[in-house]
Amino acid sequence: MQADFVIIGAGSAGCAMAYRLSENGKHSVLVIEYGGTDAGPFIQMPAALSYPMNMKRYDWGYKSEPEPNLGGRQLVVPRGKVIGGSSSINGMVYVRGHARDFDHWAESGADGWAYADVLPYYKRMEHWHDGGHGGDPAWRGTDGPLHVTRGPRKNPLFQAFVDAGQQAGYPVTGDYNGEQQEGFGPMEQTVWRGLRWSAANAYLKPALKRPNCSLIRAMAQKVVFENGRATGVQIMRGGKLQTVRANREVIVAASSINSPKLLMLSGIGPGAHLAEHGVPVIAERAGVGQNLQDHLELYIQMAASQPITLFKYWNLWGKALIGAQWLFTKTGMGASNQFESAAFIRSKAGVDYPDIQYHFLPMAVRYDGQAAAEGHGFQAHVGPMRSASRGAVTLRSGNPDDAPKISFNYMSHDSDWADFRTCIRLTREIFAQPAFQPYVSHEIQPGKALQSDAELDGFVREHAESAYHPCGTAKMGRADDPMAVVDPACRVIGVDGLRVADSSIFPRITNGNLNAPSIMVGEKAADHILGKTPLSRSNAKPWLHPHWKTAQR
Repeated sequence: MQADFVIIGAGSAGCAMAYRLSENGKHSVLVIEYGGTDAGPFIQMPAALSYPMNMKRYDWGYKSEPEPNLGGRQLVVPRGKVIGGSSSINGMVYVRGHARDFDHWAESGADGWAYADVLPYYKRMEHWHDGGHGGDPAWRGTDGPLHVTRGPRKNPLFQAFVDAGQQAGYPVTGDYNGEQQEGFGPMEQTVWRGLRWSAANAYLKPALKRPNCSLIRAMAQKVVFENGRATGVQIMRGGKLQTVRANREVIVAASSINSPKLLMLSGIGPGAHLAEHGVPVIAERAGVGQNLQDHLELYIQMAASQPITLFKYWNLWGKALIGAQWLFTKTGMGASNQFESAAFIRSKAGVDYPDIQYHFLPMAVRYDGQAAAEGHGFQAHVGPMRSASRGAVTLRSGNPDDAPKISFNYMSHDSDWADFRTCIRLTREIFAQPAFQPYVSHEIQPGKALQSDAELDGFVREHAESAYHPCGTAKMGRADDPMAVVDPACRVIGVDGLRVADSSIFPRITNGNLNAPSIMVGEKAADHILGKTPLSRSNAKPWLHPHWKTAQR
């Protein structure tokens, strides 16, 4: 029940740290995880991604508070409750984020986290396979633990999406994770040999084979302090309170929802809020739980004029065939998340790097697995990348068993509404290009009838969904920033022996899906924890549209 390093949470960052901190064999590492095993087809089969996200066994089951600007809807906030954390229940899409995202981190106080600093860590963590679809080998890693692949892109709709983008005047990119994010091209996934390549498969399982790394299943209650230094973690295991001792450090990696909750229960956070719940204050940090960000998206759905979509498998027999083929051979439709084409574009001239993301799917279906009534169809998930809206995670009570209160405060700026209207109109324009003519019958949603600003706003209010990218609730910054929670070495400001390393520490949300940057944070934090010299900075210069000041495309 003691180790040099105690990590709370076996999620994307926690697994990476367990692997790196135990790598040289000199330090003992203990990982505390409340969730259980990831064995079984629902998690391991990529095409089954809508199942684990909706299963109590694998998901914490959180919901937002009623969102005032979305008609009082409560949105689901899935977070992985299983080894691998949310990398075991996510859509497996792999996006590093744009170079400018990380430069913004550094400019806002996260010194040493500019793109030049983080690119070497992305290269260290990746084992990239281009699958013959082009790409930027010089920008990619080839011997890291995390396999990154591309789907087979056999369905003609995947190419139609890229062709339509080109016809609309946008660039094409062979690798949005390489030199040029902006444009239309293939999407990447954390899938390897037909399996979901979660942080558990990539990092945790190899680490646990070492004698100096172990995992216990327990619910972390709070961090234990002695004279301002974190010395351990109080856990609930088998109905008994126990304490795990940390000889060197405690590292919180419990997600952007559970990390701030745990910090507050441990006495680190906004003093008045802690006092309200009877928690003695150890360090007053106003930023704990604040600065919550997420990506919202819409599913723009088109009915197909030909039966070429995945809907033909949307029956018991079809699913059974796909499942059987996958079980026995790890190939076929089951071996991909089906997000095989992507795009990143700029909403208007004067925006220096993309602020809209597309995932393209050859099926009209909701994330909870409900297919569109029209049958054959396809959809683009689209949403703005850098909303000005900020929410908060706060305590519901001082009881560790109670879910925290999650208020995203979505769509609380006029710019959010304008951005979404732009997303809808730009998407309609892409679907109207000649490349889609052979495949489109009509628009399912929003539907051709909705055209005015007010009509589109009504559609957004009713149908915007979270892309499940919460982050920012323990932001990294300079020690003199009153809203910063951790310094650029991920140390919690105001106490000793405690770090946070997961998506909570993002100062601002990155472009695209958050799994890759979360793992990168774990990789880089491990070097800070071990006191290693950071990997040397990259001189690579990312591409920006030469005419961004004057042109949207």
